[in-house]
Amino acid sequence: MSLTRYDESADWQKKLTPEQYVVTREKGTEVPFSGIYLNHNEVGMYHCVCCDAPLFSSESKFDAGTGWPSFSEAHGTWERDESNAGVVRRPDNSLGSTGTEVICRQCDAHLGHVFDDGPDPSGQRFCINSTALKFKPREN
Repeated sequence: MSLTRYDESADWQKKLTPEQYVVTREKGTEVPFSGIYLNHNEVGMYHCVCCDAPLFSSESKFDAGTGWPSFSEAHGTWERDESNAGVVRRPDNSLGSTGTEVICRQCDAHLGHVFDDGPDPSGQRFCINSTALKFKPREN
């Protein structure tokens, strides 16, 4: 009996647009100031485009002027404790210096990066690709 490793990339390619696939599965980055959620101000929740996990509340979104949607904290964070958050941080050296990648806790989709130059009280700026997100408005 021979074992073959299952390649889930074909499944993701069927489910996602080419741009979503490159950003979330191949750690791509969308062009700055091009994302549909950059200037989006509706109240609700931003979910993972791959698995639908809730990631960021509109209440934590702010304009950092960087060209990507920015959030001060991930959904599920409690006083800087991210153990129940929808995201996980991972060291990333691909930017030429040591950075911190943000991935979906549920499906490992690449979402963007987090920096320590955000607003108070968290001081964090989650710089997230619109392509990696799907927005759901808050129901009344």
